[in-house]
Amino acid sequence: MVTPSHSSSATALRQEMVSIGRRLYERGLIVAAEGNISARLADGRILITPAGFCKGRMSTRDLIVVDTAGRRVSGRRPPSTELRMHLTALSRRSDAHACVHAHPPYATAFAVAGIALTDHVLPEVIATLGSIPLAVYATPGTPAVGESIAEHLDKADAILLKNHGALTLGPDLETAYRKMEIVERCAQIVYLARALGNVDRLSPSQVDEFLASARMVMKDGTDRP
Repeated sequence: MVTPSHSSSATALRQEMVSIGRRLYERGLIVAAEGNISARLADGRILITPAGFCKGRMSTRDLIVVDTAGRRVSGRRPPSTELRMHLTALSRRSDAHACVHAHPPYATAFAVAGIALTDHVLPEVIATLGSIPLAVYATPGTPAVGESIAEHLDKADAILLKNHGALTLGPDLETAYRKMEIVERCAQIVYLARALGNVDRLSPSQVDEFLASARMVMKDGTDRP
């Protein structure tokens, strides 16, 4: 029996997932039926978006609940074809309670070109994501996608998926969504810098100095850069 507090939390989570699907769609980070979103419910089960459905036009009734083995518990539609990728990410990261998979154009272009975004270029990206590795290609919708990200999950909150898109993780849906925005902005800036003919990378000492400064900022409770 689900407690009232869990029921209320689940309702709020459903509403937030619908909102984030709309934001992804409106910002052009997904089109048509692309992308998928998941979040861990209070009872450990997983709320996830449906397969083959425009995430910008979902209602809370369209969302699916599955157990940790991926078996559908509730919902009228089949769960996302990338369910296994989400289950892998959430099972391996106890600190992560939400995942967003999208096809942001610039970030996906880097994934198609086989270029990871691991160079230390932007302080804001270093502070929020560290680096953005590139997973090897795996056929979308197969368990191989989960296997392809496994080696990166211990050290990355954002992963490019070769010839596929990007995945971000966070302690909540809003954070996972914002990380996807950061991935795309980083990719766009690096793309433009490459077009201008030069990408200046921060040196290890510059990175260390920035991280020390960021830790002090966080300790003081003031805004990050």
